[in-house]
Amino acid sequence: MRVNRKSLLAAGAVAVVATLGLASCASGDSGSDGDASASGTLTVWVDAERVDALKGAAEAYTEKTGVEVELVGKDNADIKDDFIQQVPTGKGPDITMGAHDWLGELSTNGVVAPIELGDSAGDYLPVAIDASTYEGTVYMLPYAVENIAMLRNADLVAEAATSYDDMIKKSNDAGLAQTFVVEQGAEGNPYHLYPFQTAFGAPVFGTTEEGYNPEDLQLGSAGGEEFAKWLGAHGKTGTGDFNTDIDADIAKDAFLTGKTAFWLTGPWNVGSAIDAGINVAIDPVPSPTADPASPFAGVKGFFISAESENKVAANDFLVNYIGTEDVQLDLFEAGNILPALEAAAESASSDPIIEGFAAVGDEAVPMPAIPAMGSVWQYWGIAEADVINGADPVATWQKLTADVQAAIAG
Repeated sequence: MRVNRKSLLAAGAVAVVATLGLASCASGDSGSDGDASASGTLTVWVDAERVDALKGAAEAYTEKTGVEVELVGKDNADIKDDFIQQVPTGKGPDITMGAHDWLGELSTNGVVAPIELGDSAGDYLPVAIDASTYEGTVYMLPYAVENIAMLRNADLVAEAATSYDDMIKKSNDAGLAQTFVVEQGAEGNPYHLYPFQTAFGAPVFGTTEEGYNPEDLQLGSAGGEEFAKWLGAHGKTGTGDFNTDIDADIAKDAFLTGKTAFWLTGPWNVGSAIDAGINVAIDPVPSPTADPASPFAGVKGFFISAESENKVAANDFLVNYIGTEDVQLDLFEAGNILPALEAAAESASSDPIIEGFAAVGDEAVPMPAIPAMGSVWQYWGIAEADVINGADPVATWQKLTADVQAAIAG
C-alpha cells in the first residue's frame, strides 16, 4: 500500500507533537496509561454507528485504570454544534468524535484542548497528522482518512486511464454514452473537481510551517485561471464532459446502468456499485496535465474538551487505546474507511478497494480547516458552475478571487 509521504508541515508534525504538552498537565507523560486517574468518568460522544466499535476499548480502559468510560451515541449532524454550545457550560463530554475540518471553528471557539501524541505521532499516516494539526498544535487523535477516487467498471474498460484525455478516449472507444460522471448540480461541486484544479498548480491556499496560510490565496493564481479555461472547454459549450444537470443520483444511475465506465466519487458509493454486480476497480484521478491530480483528504478523529476535568485520562485513553491497531480496525469495520494508524491501514489494504483508495490518497492533501475556508466555499462552486455553463472562464475566476479576498478581509 502506498501512503502519503508528503508532509504539509515543512518543519515536520512529528517534531511538533513530540514536544507538545497539555496545558493542564504539563508534568504528565501520555506514553504510559499508568498516569491516568484511578477514579472518575470519561464521557465520550460517538457517532451512533460506531459505539459498538469502541466498547472493547472502553471496557479495557476501565479495567486497567478504574476510570469509567461512558459512550454516548450521537447523531453525526448534531455533534459539532452541541459540542460548541455545551463545552463552555461544563455540560459537554470529555471527548467527542468529529472531523478535522471542524478544527478552525473549534479552536476559534476555544472548546478543544491540545493532544499529546508523543512518539506515537510517527505511527500515523502523515496526512492524518497534518489534518489533525492547527497552527502548529495537534488537537485531534485521527482514526480514519477518506478521499475520492475514480471508480471504473473493469468489464467495460479493462485498464486504468493514464490521463484525462486517455479516459475520454477509452470511453469513446468503448462506445459509451457518457465519458465519465461526477456529481455537480446548479451550485457546482468544488470538492469533487479539486483534483483537476490541483493538477494546474492551483491549491486554495499556500502553506507555512504551521499549515495553510489564509493570507496566501493561491486560488486566483495563473494556474487557477488555466484550470478555469480547461473546465470551460469541457463544459456545456465545449466537449460536454462536465454538466451541472448531473446530481448525485444521476451520476450513480449512469454508472450502475453502464452508461459510463468512470465515476469520480468516494468510498461511500462503492457498496451500491458492488451490489449492482459491477466489477469495480479504484483508479487515481486522471490528470489533465503532467502533474498529479490531488484530491482533498478528510480525516476523522477525536477531540478533547477544553473544559474536561480529566484531560490526562482523556489523552491517555485516546493515545493508548483508540490509537491502537485493533481499535482502529474495529472502527474501519464499522465504517469501511481507511484507518489513520499506518499499521491498521496496511492491514485494511488487503482489500483491493481500500488499497485503491489508499493509493489515490498518496496524492491527497488535507481539506483546509482554517476559518477563511468558509469564505471560499460560498463562491467557489457557483463560479465553477458558471464556467461549465459557458461564462467567460478568466473573468469568472477573477471575480471569484476578488469575492473571496473581500470576504476573508471581512
